[in-house]
Amino acid sequence: MELLSPFLILYHRNYTLPPRLCYYTPMKKIILASASPRRKELLSRTGIIFSIETADIDETIDPSKPLSEESRRLSYLKAKAVLDKHPDCIIIGSDTIVTIDQTVLGKPKDREDAERMLRLLSGRTHQVYTGLSILSSRREFTYLSISDIVFDELSEQEIQEYLSSDEPYDKAGAYAIQGLASRYIKEIHGDFYAIMGLPVHIIYEELKNITDY
Repeated sequence: MELLSPFLILYHRNYTLPPRLCYYTPMKKIILASASPRRKELLSRTGIIFSIETADIDETIDPSKPLSEESRRLSYLKAKAVLDKHPDCIIIGSDTIVTIDQTVLGKPKDREDAERMLRLLSGRTHQVYTGLSILSSRREFTYLSISDIVFDELSEQEIQEYLSSDEPYDKAGAYAIQGLASRYIKEIHGDFYAIMGLPVHIIYEELKNITDY
């Protein structure tokens, strides 16, 4: 094996993605502080070997604070909650906020709530804030991605068809940009993967300096 600091290249025959070179650090264990299957999938694509532990925090957004600050703060709290239990590890926390006209669109409570959100998004531009925190006992790194997404005008039939799928109900903003809703997206200005929930390139670049952690 050839050591390419700070990663050690290994070949994993049983890796969940197609066989390829994967990156692994022998220095510290990496934990993703999220139960999101989308974030797990995205981080897996980097080849970084990691485990998952959910952070139990209060995710209430403070309406008196800028959403950019709140997204960073929540990502930090998620990572810090797991770091407190695993001080010898590197923790990745992320938080995504979907907003239009400074109104936060969380996960819809029901079909009626999802329909309300889709009508708000139809034919308009909205923002997605994704905060990232990478923490260890030695180093703290935070980052914020802000993206603009332009929705096409949705017909009544399109709204009802989308609501009849399973997709809107566990997603902030009531849509998944990588799923069926992709057909409604006219333009994206920003980081596609951050919109999905994790700024993959930023994590990869930061963990090249893993010896700092």
